[in-house]
Amino acid sequence: MPPRKATNASADVPAFYGAELRYKRESAGLTLEQLVDGSFRGLSFLSQIERGERRMPMDLARHVDAKLGTDGFFERRCEDVRKAKQSGHAEYFADVAEMEKFAERIEEWAPMLIPGLLQTETYARQVVRTGSPWLPPKTVEKQVAARIERAEIWGREQRPAFWAIVHESMLRKPLLEPGPMAEQLAHIATVIKDNQGVLQVIPETAAAFPLMMGMVRVMTFPDAPPVIYTEGIHSGQLIDYPPLVKDYRRSYDLLRAAALSPQASLAMIEATAEDYRDAAQQE
Repeated sequence: MPPRKATNASADVPAFYGAELRYKRESAGLTLEQLVDGSFRGLSFLSQIERGERRMPMDLARHVDAKLGTDGFFERRCEDVRKAKQSGHAEYFADVAEMEKFAERIEEWAPMLIPGLLQTETYARQVVRTGSPWLPPKTVEKQVAARIERAEIWGREQRPAFWAIVHESMLRKPLLEPGPMAEQLAHIATVIKDNQGVLQVIPETAAAFPLMMGMVRVMTFPDAPPVIYTEGIHSGQLIDYPPLVKDYRRSYDLLRAAALSPQASLAMIEATAEDYRDAAQQE
């Protein structure tokens, strides 16, 4: 087994927290398995915390403090890490935004909205304003900036493989005016082509298909088990329980089979962008 990569504790607060956890655990002579034993969390979950990729929940912090005899250190620092990891994201999405930086592969099913990694700034702003119209302007802009910043992964040399499936209704019922919507769809095509990604469209004529009930994201990592992320209106859930992960991945594979081919899907995106462009010129 290759040696584990050391966490850069100076990178940010979560990385410092994870490095300290690993130091305390190894000083106590405990393996990851021994430390997590007796908690309600999995081994991979604790490993990702040590690498600074996930936030430690309060129940696990208390468990760790009890096992390591750290006098409540990790419980007290939970709030610091939570705030550091949010960085403009909703609390329930903060871990996901951190984890995608380490993903080897990202697969998304977005039935209602364009996936965040493919959104333009204009589209992202409209999503935030529509979903949470009570937010003050400064908070809206902070969330928009955080969402756009995530797309920096496309500029990395080692970027994740990306596969997205969207529903045709997202194209036919635009969130923006024709001009900005044309730019958004053209942006999707550019990102997919430039990053050798795959995009598929579920046609409106499809009456029934897997995962009809909501969005799903599958993230696969080179050195950790895969996780699933699902999201509701004002909440989200990370799932790493292997049997459930397996079921979601099987459903996602079936969803691929129900969608148009990548070539036909990209052609639809580009043709619809052209339609909106023409409509904007006629206004």
